[in-house]
Amino acid sequence: MAGPIPDLEERATLCARRLYSADRVLLASHIDADGLTSAAIAAQAIERAGIPFETVFEKQLDEDAIAALAATEYDTVLFTDFGSGQLDVIGQHEDAGEFTPVIADHHQPADRETKYHLNPLLFGINGASELSGAGTSYVLARALAAVSDDGSDTSQGVATDGGVGANTAAPDDATDARPDNTDLAALAVVGAVGDMQASSGELHGANAKIVEEGVDAGVLETGTDLALYGKQTRPLPKLLEYATDVHIPGISNDERGALRFLDGLDLELKRDGEWRRWSGLTNDEKQTVASALVKRAVTKGVPATKIDQLVGTAYVLAEEPVGTELRDASEFSTLLNATARYDRADVGLGVCLGNRDEALERARKLLRNHRRNLSAGIDLVTREGVTVEDHVQWFHAGDRIRETIVGIVAGMAMGNAGISRSRPILAFAEKGVDGDDEPDLKVSSRGTHSLVRRGLDLSVVMGEASRAVGGDGGGHDVAAGATVPNGAEREFIERADEIVGNQLS
Repeated sequence: MAGPIPDLEERATLCARRLYSADRVLLASHIDADGLTSAAIAAQAIERAGIPFETVFEKQLDEDAIAALAATEYDTVLFTDFGSGQLDVIGQHEDAGEFTPVIADHHQPADRETKYHLNPLLFGINGASELSGAGTSYVLARALAAVSDDGSDTSQGVATDGGVGANTAAPDDATDARPDNTDLAALAVVGAVGDMQASSGELHGANAKIVEEGVDAGVLETGTDLALYGKQTRPLPKLLEYATDVHIPGISNDERGALRFLDGLDLELKRDGEWRRWSGLTNDEKQTVASALVKRAVTKGVPATKIDQLVGTAYVLAEEPVGTELRDASEFSTLLNATARYDRADVGLGVCLGNRDEALERARKLLRNHRRNLSAGIDLVTREGVTVEDHVQWFHAGDRIRETIVGIVAGMAMGNAGISRSRPILAFAEKGVDGDDEPDLKVSSRGTHSLVRRGLDLSVVMGEASRAVGGDGGGHDVAAGATVPNGAEREFIERADEIVGNQLS
């Protein structure tokens, strides 16, 4: 059974064999959309292989978190969507014989080697733009399916919430499970989209190979479509009003303008007094709206390069109901971000595993709260503005924006009045550790793909600048994070500004 990414197949098989030989596995994963989908893919693959396991999530895989994992009685720990950057610490516990790590990650590795390490960067594949954490977990899942394809006994039963049970029922979608795990490609695409890897409107490289497998498995559909967020769930006026990535004067951020634009089209855009959604339009109707939108953008002087961004590749989860957040990869990833970032990773995992009752309803409530918090955060940053240095811009939210979403707020605020897209943005927020008068600070950074093409690498920026002030950090070229001591902001900014200047010179 050939895997989707030939360059990774040998290492993926090695890791899969180690998991398959384990008596039980502790699965540890990150909390964002990519981390949740990584965990869900790994959990289902492990379950289908008949291996008892438990799932835990960590907001940050620091020394204390790794020590806590080592203190468990698990001999095998699978890290998904993190672990590579913490290999120096993980390796100390491995050397002490406390556990054997298996890592499926796509972040920059620390200067340390370990045997069971699956990371695209080790094989010349860009982990920031070509393969996400979920994609790496998918490659491992495909290998695990091949390794366990010998008719092994799975009668012990593994609970779908990550625990061990006797003849436990499988997830709600188990009847659609594929023995080769290719049905999990849909979650891998959700993770990649949530990790901002759909640059220039589509997924590239190894991600595209996973898309192909998902389409072949019947769990994904792709096609050229309007590149606006909310095509499944937002009424048409709100879809256009809130579409601000490409600002169209008279429509974007203009409720009345969006209504006037739609009223001017010769289409039935309301039914039973309710505005229709993009997902409910026919192809001809979609073409009419899209053509009128492009024409309006041209007449308002929107640059051609921006107008091109109005159209991209849509990634649709074919088995999910039309008109729900789960149908669209982008909306699905946002739903997941609204769970674990508010300490409810169990809810996000449940949705990924097919719980369409309690977990989905809870996730939707969390999403409504998440949207309110994002809106308030963006308003705060736009109102108070940013401090502009020679090469970076930054703001300090203190405890007014939750540390788990401050990076999302920073990225969404770019392009608003006074907040440039021509330089990366850094955002500080208090980590809010109980009982700590001066908690460490979380720093999130966001750039653009055009800045990355010019040489920006925020993983290097955040790593070097944070370590210069006694902290630590890393991530990807277009988005990265760090933890720094309270009071070190000025020194950190100066160092980051210097590094960015050198990268973009």
